[in-house]
Amino acid sequence: MTLPQVPAPTPPRSLSRIIPPHPLRAAVIMLVFTGALYALELFDQATGEGLDNDGIIARNLDGLWGILWAPLLHGGWPHLIANTLPFLVFGWLAMAGGLRQWVGVTALIWIGSGVMVWLTAPSFVSTIGMSGVIFGWLLFLLVRGFFARSGKQILLGLVLLVLEGGMLFGVLPGTPGISWQAHLFGAVFGILAAWLVAKADRRTAIA
Repeated sequence: MTLPQVPAPTPPRSLSRIIPPHPLRAAVIMLVFTGALYALELFDQATGEGLDNDGIIARNLDGLWGILWAPLLHGGWPHLIANTLPFLVFGWLAMAGGLRQWVGVTALIWIGSGVMVWLTAPSFVSTIGMSGVIFGWLLFLLVRGFFARSGKQILLGLVLLVLEGGMLFGVLPGTPGISWQAHLFGAVFGILAAWLVAKADRRTAIA
């Protein structure tokens, strides 16, 4: 007697997807988010740039609140403009696993890198900017294909490495006024997020 074969479970599409399941909605979310950053910077400029002092101040208890606010603040228009394109592109691509996954990935990078900046950055310096989150998204996109064993995601990662790989030098110390700590730990938590996402997706597929 031949028993019917049970087909192997199909991996969830988020394991190999490279663009958001709802591309237009993802684009709107990123544009609204970007608009909020510009509105905050406009308010900051109009009120004497006082918000710049609300960033992460290392090993200062009051500076802990900066972990929540620092990525929303920027040190002037050039800083914000320089972050805008990678913020839009990487943030949109990082929604390939859906909005809920994107929120979890972003929160891990945001809070994790912020805590590490608070622990390691120079004292009495306010660290602000979205760069840590951007680096986290970039590394998430670069390595998730290897954890998920997805050829499409690996290929996308290689394309991003060729186009934006120069950004990775930002994790090295040496440039005055640039928080290499935010870049480095954003990247570390981006890699961690990619591993956790792939692990969760595989568990879902087996279940």
